[in-house]
Amino acid sequence: MSRGQWAPAGELPWERNLFGAVSPAVRLADGRVLIAGGADGRLAAQDGTALFDPRDGVWTGAAPLRETRQMHTTTVLADGRVLVAGGCGGPVSFPARALDSAEVYDPVRRSWSDAGRMGQARCGHSATRLPDGRVLVAGGTAARSRDSERSLTSAEVFDPVSGHWTPTGPMLDARSLHPAVALPGGGVLVAGGWAATRRDWRGGAGLAYCERYDPTSGRWTPTGGFFAARAGHRLTVLADGTVLATGGGDPDAGSQGRLDPYSRATTERYDPATGAWSREADMPCGRALHQAVRLPAGDVLVMGGTNDVLGEAGYRSAARYDPRFGTWSEEPGLAVGRLSFAAAVLADGRVLVAGGAERTGPATASGGYFQLTRTSELFTP
Repeated sequence: MSRGQWAPAGELPWERNLFGAVSPAVRLADGRVLIAGGADGRLAAQDGTALFDPRDGVWTGAAPLRETRQMHTTTVLADGRVLVAGGCGGPVSFPARALDSAEVYDPVRRSWSDAGRMGQARCGHSATRLPDGRVLVAGGTAARSRDSERSLTSAEVFDPVSGHWTPTGPMLDARSLHPAVALPGGGVLVAGGWAATRRDWRGGAGLAYCERYDPTSGRWTPTGGFFAARAGHRLTVLADGTVLATGGGDPDAGSQGRLDPYSRATTERYDPATGAWSREADMPCGRALHQAVRLPAGDVLVMGGTNDVLGEAGYRSAARYDPRFGTWSEEPGLAVGRLSFAAAVLADGRVLVAGGAERTGPATASGGYFQLTRTSELFTP
């Protein structure tokens, strides 16, 4: 397999941490890429919006969000508008200041408008566009009390025609920071994630449980679980409709006397027809908080990330998975190692990565929370 190459692209108007933001970068109908919200180096929510034009490789600022938010979801609607929902606002806090608000960006008018309020404030949730154009929002985190958080089972659906939110059946397991993907048959798969278990911001356990949503009945049903718990992982739908899970780990493992500073290199593949996961070949290295995208040829590109427990520095490494043979090959690395960043496949098949954190905690030059980057890069397969 030929190796791709990375090239520098324009810088974002600002540095941005995109931890917990589902689909932080989305491609618009005209080919541009949108990033909205996120956090600064002190984990304060931001309202900045930026657009990347692949024709000249430049980022430009756009109309800001109506409300600062991070750990939110960004979803392209069937009519080309973009829905941003939930998240948490203001400076960093525990418990998080979860939001119930939503807003929609109109690329033609170049402005944001109110999109109503969800029935439940939430951050770190998932959002998936259904075949009929509605958007399913599920799970997430909200305050439990003045000094604790809880993971949610609740789910609701946004109708872009009426602009209304409607409750739907709750998930079987409370979870947040979980990936969700639309399955070819119209259902939605949520897999793994994190559940609050203790009264502090680190108090959570990774999950192996998975479930499926039926948009016709509005109900969730259990399906096959992972071989091991995963949080901070990624799901990628392959061309044949199966789903590849990469990386992640169990953030609570250290509290259980089995500290492993390295994230999972293991991968698993889900068959919607049987509802079962099967083990696939391991990645060249373990990683969490990375990005994974399907290339036009059907291969999966995995890039960046960090280790699950220490999380001191972003990885430069990239790898490519060939679903025909179930094999991995190493690709040239990013120029800037990064975690909690954005990635999107452009209309011409190139892959854009942008922003994120280079280093965290003691590994930063100042000893602050995060050392962020405003750089972006383009991968040509």
